[in-house]
Amino acid sequence: MNITNLGKSPASIDLFERVKRLANFPTTVLIEGEVGSGKETIAETIHSLSNRANMPFIKINCGSISDHMFDTEVLGTDRGSVGAVKKSSGLFETADQGTLFLDEVGELSPKLQVKLLRFLQDRENERGGGSWSKKLNIRMIASSTCPLIQLVKEKKFREDLYYRVNVAYVAVPPLRNRPEEIVPLVDHYLHYFCTEYKIKKWFKNETLEILKSYPFPGNIRELKNLVEMLCVNTTTDSIQPIDLPACIQPKSVPAGSLESQVGVFESELIRQALEMEGSIRKAAVSLQISHATLLRKMQKWGITK
Repeated sequence: MNITNLGKSPASIDLFERVKRLANFPTTVLIEGEVGSGKETIAETIHSLSNRANMPFIKINCGSISDHMFDTEVLGTDRGSVGAVKKSSGLFETADQGTLFLDEVGELSPKLQVKLLRFLQDRENERGGGSWSKKLNIRMIASSTCPLIQLVKEKKFREDLYYRVNVAYVAVPPLRNRPEEIVPLVDHYLHYFCTEYKIKKWFKNETLEILKSYPFPGNIRELKNLVEMLCVNTTTDSIQPIDLPACIQPKSVPAGSLESQVGVFESELIRQALEMEGSIRKAAVSLQISHATLLRKMQKWGITK
C-alpha cells in the first residue's frame, strides 16, 4: 500500500513529508496513534524509503512475547543454554543491517525493558546461555497506542528507555481527522479485494457519501475490514447504503418531511449542474448562485467534484 498516494489531507501531507525526511537517517523512531490508524504501515514506509529497503524488516509484537520467548527467539540461544540443543540466531540478528519494528513497545515487561535498554545503549546482542555476543547495525522503530509518556508517569515504562526510544517522533492522526482520505482508501481496498477474490464490485455514490461522514473509531483497520465484509456479503455488484451495518446507517429523516424533500432536490440539481458544466465556478453561474454559496451547499450535502 503506497500511503504517499492516498494522503490528501493537510495532516497526512505533513505526516508523509516527515516520514520521507526521517527515512534518510538511521535514527530510532517512536510512532504513536490510535488502534488501526496505520502505525505499522508508517514503519514499513520509513523502511522502504530508506537505504535499508533491500534488507530485512522484522516485526516483534511486544504485547505477546514472554520473558522466555524474548531470550530464545529475540536474543537467540548459544550452546549450553537450558533446553537448547544447538546455536540459533534470534530476531535481533535476523534484523542486522535492516529495520526492527517493536510493535506496542509499552507492553514489554519491566525485565524486558531492561534488556531492550541495554541493547539500545551498546547495540550488542548477547545470545542466551553463553558468552557469545555480536555488534549489530539495526534501525529501531517502535510504536505505541497509549502515549508512552503517560506510561512513564504511571511508572509502567522506564523513563531512561523512553528517551532512548523517542529520538524522532511521529504522531499518526486518526481517520476522523482526515475524511478526505476515506474514499481513496475505500477505492484502494475495493480494488485489492476484488483482485484477491476475483470478483467485481463497486460502491454507489450514496454509499460513499455515508461513509465519508462516518467517524471510523477503528480507523483504517475498521475501514479495510468493512470493505472486505461488503465485498463478500453483498449479493449484487453494486454496494448500496442498505448493505452497510446498522451502526453506520445515518439516522433517517421522515420521508415526507420538507427538509428531506428539499435536500434531495437541491443536491440532485447541484450534481447535474456540476456534471454538465464541468467545473464548480461554471456550475455556480448555471445555478445563479455565488461560488461561495455553491461550495457551502456542496459541503452540506457531502458533494465532491
